[in-house]
Amino acid sequence: MDKLVIRGGNRLSGEVSASGAKNAVLPLMTSAILAHGGSSFSNVPDLKDVRTMGRLLEHMGAAVSFGDGTLDVDTSGMNAFDAPYDLVRTMRASVLVLGPLVARMGSARVSLPGGCAIGARPINLHLKGLEKMGAKIVLEGGYVHASVKGRLRGARITFDIPTVTGTENLMMAAALADGDSVIENAACEPEVSDLADALVKMGAKISGAGTPKVRIAGVETLSTVSHEVIPDRIETGTFMVAAGITGGDIFIRGGRLDHLEAVAEKLREIGIRVAEAPGGVRAWANGSLGAVDIKTMPFPGFPTDMQAQLMAFLSVVSGTSVITESIFENRYMHVAELDRLGADIRVDGSVAKVRGVPRLKGADVMATDLRASASLVLAGLVADGLTTVHRIYHLDRGYDGIEKKLTALGADIRRERD
Repeated sequence: MDKLVIRGGNRLSGEVSASGAKNAVLPLMTSAILAHGGSSFSNVPDLKDVRTMGRLLEHMGAAVSFGDGTLDVDTSGMNAFDAPYDLVRTMRASVLVLGPLVARMGSARVSLPGGCAIGARPINLHLKGLEKMGAKIVLEGGYVHASVKGRLRGARITFDIPTVTGTENLMMAAALADGDSVIENAACEPEVSDLADALVKMGAKISGAGTPKVRIAGVETLSTVSHEVIPDRIETGTFMVAAGITGGDIFIRGGRLDHLEAVAEKLREIGIRVAEAPGGVRAWANGSLGAVDIKTMPFPGFPTDMQAQLMAFLSVVSGTSVITESIFENRYMHVAELDRLGADIRVDGSVAKVRGVPRLKGADVMATDLRASASLVLAGLVADGLTTVHRIYHLDRGYDGIEKKLTALGADIRRERD
């Protein structure tokens, strides 16, 4: 395993490019299952999760090639309909093969998913939706067995709570179903809209993506697609925070402010300037900073995937900030590690009170999940002395070469074998 060693204190400035969105490219890769032949995706980040999904598709008989930001998936030779535990255990998004496999092949055997240990993320809403569409679901030996005779049929599906992967899974399944489907209380995230855009290019009939009601008119077949992945809004937000926490000035080329309005608004409340600029987003420090209150919410609210990064920033902002985590019940594991760096954070259930301190001090810290890793890196950028972040394989699941990008902005950071 690798670690990152950071010497804090440098002001970051300059230009960095936003990579393609991890949470968009993974469902796009599974959408290739719906068509027979070769699909191509550009602006693809080089991440562990992307390569894991590629191996999973190869296990099923697809041909996958990846290089220079372009990923090609040819499903002509697909001959297996299972997603084994060894591939699924590290990546929750593996469950996204379930809907496309049942829709096109009539059968799927998928291990119950793993991923970051940030709380329960059950797939029961996916399964209930597929059952409404006529699939037979059997849970056995840690696997989901789903099958249907003939085609899935259109259905009206109402989620108890919005679920991004659930919306994506059932949207893909409904695209090849017999009849019309409606997904109520659907997730509205930009990644859902990006998948819908690609499916429409493939010949799907989808309207309302990006709103709580998505309508899908099923078609008999879909064609292959070429599609450019949207920029990663969480990576963009992370660099916006990096500008604020270091008192810097960063232009994120490709970043989209319309995907990050809730984050931008909180940064402005803290005292950071955020604005659209030609070709991207600029964030820069501008005077004194103040505490804010934050509550994570589904899009367009403040994203849970930015909570840890904002907490790291608020730990060095004067005053007391209150963060309420309403999405995942176990997403404060980074608190103990930030406290090791000298932060003053107290957690009571879903609420964290962050009392700003004048400075952090470098220490050895352990990354527990993807976004926690990013928060520790941000904290290390302003901590006195050396901060060493261990177990950064989590970080590599969602950030493409983050230490190289930070170095180009002026950070003193290096990757070493642990």
